[in-house]
Order: sequence, then structure tokens, then C-alpha cells
Amino acid sequence: MTESAAEEWPEPPLAGTEAEAVLGALERQRATLAWKTSGLDADGLRATVGASSVTLGGLLKHLAHVEDSHFARLWLGAPVGAPWNTVDWDTDPDWAYRTAAEDTPEHLCTLWRESAARSRAVVEEALGTGGGLDQLGAYVTRSGERPNLRRILLDLVEEYARHVGHADLVRESVDGLTGEDPG
Repeated sequence: MTESAAEEWPEPPLAGTEAEAVLGALERQRATLAWKTSGLDADGLRATVGASSVTLGGLLKHLAHVEDSHFARLWLGAPVGAPWNTVDWDTDPDWAYRTAAEDTPEHLCTLWRESAARSRAVVEEALGTGGGLDQLGAYVTRSGERPNLRRILLDLVEEYARHVGHADLVRESVDGLTGEDPG
């Protein structure tokens, strides 16, 4: 990686707004997942470590679902679209992980990238209203509470951080690639 490419690596601002910091942290996690899953063939995306059944392809598919479900269901109050709406999640909660081995690397990468792009568009539109991170999503819990945009974004940062750690271990087992970023 060139020095200029390393300088373009997404980092949260050192002294930005709360929204800039949260979105910067999320973009850094997304970029790290993209890096950890890039350049691999189907076998590389299907590799596992130890007793775990987690694969890089499964992580891409799972995080695509997380992106879509958080913003469709929690923020917009809308049903998730395809392929998520065809799954009985109660009987097959690991569907994304289990079926990723059936998908091509191109399909998995496209699925994840398109889901992340939809999420970015929803967040951009929400923040464009001037309501900031305190705006409430459409989802209502049994106790009558609604998540604000801050909570939804922080949940995504947490979900990515957990799984980027998994991706780091799996990728190292595939070809030795390690590190926090390509710089």
C-alpha cells in the first residue's frame, strides 16, 4: 500500500462532532472488514479456524444482514428485503453463516457492499434533517421505547468490532495477513 493510500484509510476525526466520531469509527470497521476479506477466492472465504464454523464469507453475509435489518427494521420500521425476507430466522438463526459457502465471493462482496451503501444513504438522509443522533427510530420495543440513531450506530460499531476480530484470526490462518489496517 502506498503512503497516500494509507493516508486515505478511514479514521474517526480527532476532534470531530459526536456524529463524525461515531460514523468515523463505523467506517473504519467497515474498511477493515473489506480489507480482511479482499483478494480471496471461494476457498479462502470458506476457511475456518479451530473448532469455530465462522468463515469470512459468513461474516460478510451476516454483516450485510445486520446492516439491512438495523436500518430497515429499527430505523425505518420497514420489513427487510431480499434475501433476508425469505428466511425463517426463528428456525434458522445461523442462515447467513450456513449458506455463505453456497455463494460466490463476488456475490458476497456485492451483497455486503450494497447493504452498507443503503445504510450510509439512510444515515445521510436522517442526519440531513438536522435532528442529529437523538432522532428516534420507528421500531418500538415491548416496553414502548424506541432506539435513537446513536444507539443503532453504536450497535453497528460493536457488531463490526466483534466480527472484525474474528475476521483477523480467520484471515491470518488463510494467508498470514495480519494488522489493523493495510498501512
